[in-house]
Amino acid sequence: MSEATHQSDPARRARLRWRARRGLLENDLLLQRFFERHEATLTDEDVGALTALLDLSDNDLMDLFLARTEPQGALDTPAVARVLSMLRSV
Repeated sequence: MSEATHQSDPARRARLRWRARRGLLENDLLLQRFFERHEATLTDEDVGALTALLDLSDNDLMDLFLARTEPQGALDTPAVARVLSMLRSV
C-alpha cells in the first residue's frame, strides 16, 4: 500500500501547519496567509520544498521571503524556487 499524500491525509496537513508556526511573528503571519491561499493546491513536491525551507532559522527564512537572499546549495532547486515564489506573492 502506498503512503498517503499530503492532500489525502488531514493529519499530515495539520502537522505541516503546526511545523510552520514560527517564533518570528512576521514569518508566522506570512505562512498563515500562504496556507490560506495555497494549501488546497500544494503537491507533495511543494510540501517537500516547504519542509526544507522550514528547516531554516527564522532570520534566514525572512531573508528569503523578502528576497534579501536566494536559495543556495541543497535549497537551490526548482521546487523550492516555486514555493518561494508562492510565499513571496502573498
